[in-house]
Amino acid sequence: MFTPSRDDVRHFFSGAWKKHRQQQVLTPLETMAVDIALMHPEYHAVLDDPDNPHHEYPVEKGQTNPFLHMSMHLAIDEQLSIDHPTGIKAAYKQLLQTHERHAAIHIIMEALGEVIWEAQRLNQAFDSEHYLTLIRRYATR
Repeated sequence: MFTPSRDDVRHFFSGAWKKHRQQQVLTPLETMAVDIALMHPEYHAVLDDPDNPHHEYPVEKGQTNPFLHMSMHLAIDEQLSIDHPTGIKAAYKQLLQTHERHAAIHIIMEALGEVIWEAQRLNQAFDSEHYLTLIRRYATR
């Protein structure tokens, strides 16, 4: 399993953004990263800053880590592309009935964050069924 470091992730997103801005050829994964960055213009300055990979984003100060956010987008895109956990694609399609694509992804992201946090807090495995339940619940609010 590939386990990139925090700096690897930051360099990947910043590098893909730089290649995009310089109109260089992108790998398929870099193209996905750039598409996500384009949905988030508020992160463009962060991606353009070469000293940025060492910046901290403390949640206790109300800061969102743009690299974590974009990484979660990538993870969800991958989950949807292979329908894993099984049923996520159907839950996403249900969300699309009442939400635009980006908002639907953010709803899934909220559920993903909650389930990851619970798994870490309780020192348990990721609960796919709970994840899907949360997505479906969020779809009806």
